Amino acid sequence: MNKCRCLLADDHPIVRRGVRELLEEEQLSSEICEVRSGEEALAAVRRQPWDLMILDIALPDKHGLEVLKETKLLQPRLPVLMLSLYPEKEFAMRAIKAGASGYLTKQSAPSELLAAVMRVLQGGRYITAALAEQMASVIETGVDDSLHARLSDRELQVLRLLGQGKSVSTIAEELRLSVKTISTYRARILEKLSCESTGELIRYAIEARLID
Repeated sequence: MNKCRCLLADDHPIVRRGVRELLEEEQLSSEICEVRSGEEALAAVRRQPWDLMILDIALPDKHGLEVLKETKLLQPRLPVLMLSLYPEKEFAMRAIKAGASGYLTKQSAPSELLAAVMRVLQGGRYITAALAEQMASVIETGVDDSLHARLSDRELQVLRLLGQGKSVSTIAEELRLSVKTISTYRARILEKLSCESTGELIRYAIEARLID
């Protein structure tokens, strides 16, 4: 396999270092560009073509799925491997539908990350057994029966943060959005989940296992 030019987008230096060392140790990459934010990632995509993008979902300035969607508009053939702390069941399906070539959690073994990288570089998709089962269930029934499947990517992110007990102002600061915007998201989430209070949202998030 030819060595690839890899764009690595993650705001955690330790994660970037670990992925870099893994790719270099296996001699899979001839060039690795590290960026810390969604805007930096998109600037790199606009600047030159890449053979592989490894993208975190929880970036400080933009949701990873937003970056993914914009990236696929700029470089449609660029394989994007999502790497996230979030459980596979919450964002993997959304990522695949948005054009990702694979989705791994950061708890995955290094050998699995290598397998995923080699798979997507060969033009395939890396689908874990758990994700394949989830996809089969959706295909069989035609619907995702979870209420939070109705939420947008950003709404689901806000729900998870509310479920962790974070206040609207804290979430606004963390996502670099206004308090008014987060309050609007909260109101939409309450409506879509038929809840009446933040306490009910927290209970829902816990019962749906949306909290790490």
